[in-house]
Amino acid sequence: MSSSMPSAMSFMIRPETAADVPARERLLDQAFGKRRHAKTSARLRDGRLPAEGLAFTAVSPSGRVIGSVRLWNIIAGSAGPSLLLGPIAVDGRRRGKGIGAALMEHALNSARVLGHDSVLLVGDAPYYERFGFSRAFTRSLHLPGPVEAERFLGLELTPHALDGAEGLVAASGVLASGAESRKAA
Repeated sequence: MSSSMPSAMSFMIRPETAADVPARERLLDQAFGKRRHAKTSARLRDGRLPAEGLAFTAVSPSGRVIGSVRLWNIIAGSAGPSLLLGPIAVDGRRRGKGIGAALMEHALNSARVLGHDSVLLVGDAPYYERFGFSRAFTRSLHLPGPVEAERFLGLELTPHALDGAEGLVAASGVLASGAESRKAA
């Protein structure tokens, strides 16, 4: 089992398990509200499973879920296969302690090791730029719904993976079965 432990030993990052789902859903509702499923990014996740090996949970020393991040298979227009990162969330009482950054680094490193070439997301540029995300990679790509252009960002895990990328971003991940579908989003 892969894990990442910060120097303070205050949490551990591990692959998400089925037992994490109820706590993850509460955490995401707390962070984004009940309308989170109406967001454009959700359309690319709906009814699909996260990318293989790219769903992670941060847990406290007692095993409590305190953070979550997942990546999803997509087609980035003419650039082809890519990943969509999100949602990422950290328990409100634990924000500002490096958990979100550790989840990001763990997820991006895992995606790189698994051979993925690029990652897209919708989020706050000032936060995600420190991980290498830029609007420059997504200028000619568009999502299947409304999104503030300055929040649509990309990252190349392989140099030039998003060069000249244009067109519609579409879901491409494995479809979830009935029960899995409800847990996947």
